Amino acid sequence: MDADFGSKRYLDLTFHIQTFGCQMNKHDSERIAGMLEGLGALPVATVEESDVTVFMTCCVREAADVRLMGQVSSMKNVPLRAGSPLQKRIVAIGGCIGQRDGGKLLDELDHVDVVFGTNNLASLPSLLDAAINDHERTAETVEESDAFPTDLPTVREHSWAAWLPITIGCNNFCTYCIVPYVRGREKSRPLEDIVSEARSYVASGVKEITLLGQNVNSYGRDLYGKPRFADVLEAVADTGIERIRFATSHPKDLTDEVIGKFATLPNLMPALHLPAQSGSDAILKAMHRVYTVDHYLGLIDKLRDACPGIALSTDIIVGFPGETEEDFQGTYDLVKRVGYSQVFTFIYSKREGTPAAKLVDDTPRSVIQERFERLRTVVEDGALAYNKASLGKVVPVLFEGPSKKEPGIATGHSPENINVHAIVPEGCSIDELVGQTRDVLIDEARTWYLRGRLA
Repeated sequence: MDADFGSKRYLDLTFHIQTFGCQMNKHDSERIAGMLEGLGALPVATVEESDVTVFMTCCVREAADVRLMGQVSSMKNVPLRAGSPLQKRIVAIGGCIGQRDGGKLLDELDHVDVVFGTNNLASLPSLLDAAINDHERTAETVEESDAFPTDLPTVREHSWAAWLPITIGCNNFCTYCIVPYVRGREKSRPLEDIVSEARSYVASGVKEITLLGQNVNSYGRDLYGKPRFADVLEAVADTGIERIRFATSHPKDLTDEVIGKFATLPNLMPALHLPAQSGSDAILKAMHRVYTVDHYLGLIDKLRDACPGIALSTDIIVGFPGETEEDFQGTYDLVKRVGYSQVFTFIYSKREGTPAAKLVDDTPRSVIQERFERLRTVVEDGALAYNKASLGKVVPVLFEGPSKKEPGIATGHSPENINVHAIVPEGCSIDELVGQTRDVLIDEARTWYLRGRLA
């Protein structure tokens, strides 16, 4: 790690970070911001204002690749800001596409200066130095790092909320997923390090901590010989943090002990993202998900026994190679039966380098699209039904800021992680509410949000 963050050698530079993909990428972006600000650079809101632009990329779906290439290519036409000390804007690509493609990106995009991988964030300052001072174009990716990347300085997006990674990497090798190849093998942080960081957040006024990992449920298997995620929840809850969330959970590793924490820890929020991916045992087997539909539904029953009213969300892939109408109907029935508060639906996207990329499928795209639309209807029906259950109730909302579309409306999230819009009464400013938890009386339910007034 470049430890000399007191040098302020970037004092005259501005930077902008474009982030795509998962929460882990968002937290990696906070680390990059921490390093660059530590070196004296000033964050700016747009590419046009920046001397250095960093793209934190995602390669889970093909659309992300296309979007990256489009945005990076368009950088050629953006003039450098007036008064910049540089001769040209420095463009860096990190994240999963950086890890996957490495130096190939320098060959394809001649105005890109730096490529870095998911395991060498700490190298970014030295790579930027080479680009700025010596006009060198460099790609550096490493398979593994000895240091856990949370050792880097961080600038959080919000003062009241913090990401807290507990694992990095993944050992599951689902046949459709590129993540194990670009994030590496699973690695856990020592429990005492996690608790220490959580305590520091509580002391600084953070209200909500989200524990992060590609598969948080398997936390500790590499360190302690068995998963100890329940111990993490208990220990972080004991710090006195107001709200705890976590993502993401793999159904095969969700234990009764972890489920039980939803009943015993009042600061563990009643919301869980539990990716199902499919409602067909045949497709789950082809995906290498290592559980059945019955096992998954059994987990749902246990969760609702432990925490009635828990908000459940999931991921669903439509059009996995070989999916029949019967397979899809199983997925449709699963979504309808569970009654999710939110479902992230995706049409299967082939990722080169994964086992599923070799599978041949002759299902017409029109059939897959029709199934996707059918599923979207039942998803929206389920989300609206879930939200309607909150009508007339008083809900504690952690406020995050003003609505982007409506003046005089503050937005935040309920314990169930539902977006809530609240009318701000006269004499109260939205700024006063930000980072505060206030009761809201719900008088309107929409598919993707609730609406009410401060109680």
